[in-house]
Order: sequence, then structure tokens, then C-alpha cells
Amino acid sequence: MCITHPFHPRFGEEFELLTVRHNWGEYRVYCEDRDGAVISFPVPWTNAAAPDPVVLASRGRSLFRVEDLLELARLLKGLAAGKRDRQGSNGSDV
Repeated sequence: MCITHPFHPRFGEEFELLTVRHNWGEYRVYCEDRDGAVISFPVPWTNAAAPDPVVLASRGRSLFRVEDLLELARLLKGLAAGKRDRQGSNGSDV
């Protein structure tokens, strides 16, 4: 099993798959790290997940799904609102 999430610090590392279980509201893969500790990752972050139909249909032309971009826009809007709340009328931090 390999970590395929491009922003995960262990991206590209391979592990021996121990099991797949439904925990914490999602499916997770369980494997051992080099020290023998059991670690887990969400299935979609690994090659144990079925390929995303949007990624397959785009044939590499699109790096992002619409739902991911909408979530990013929501997060950025929230961050910008929080920054405005912390600034005074002259733009300096309160």
C-alpha cells in the first residue's frame, strides 16, 4: 500500500497493508511503520482506494475536483473574515 495524497509528508512511502476498517466515520487502512508501530491513513489518501472517476475522466487535464475547489474557497473566505475581525479600522492588528 502506498501513500498517494500529494501533500502528505509520507507521500510515496510504501507500507504492508494489515487491514482496512471503518473507524471515526471513515474507512482507514492500517499498516506498520519501520519501527513496528501500527499506523493508519484514510483510504482515499492511499492507492487502496478506487480511482476517482473525475480524475479518470479528465485523463490528467484537471488536477482539482469542483468540490475540492469549493471547499478551498470556503476555507479561504473564513480565513479572510477572521483576519478582518482581528484588524482595527486603520488596518493594524488590534
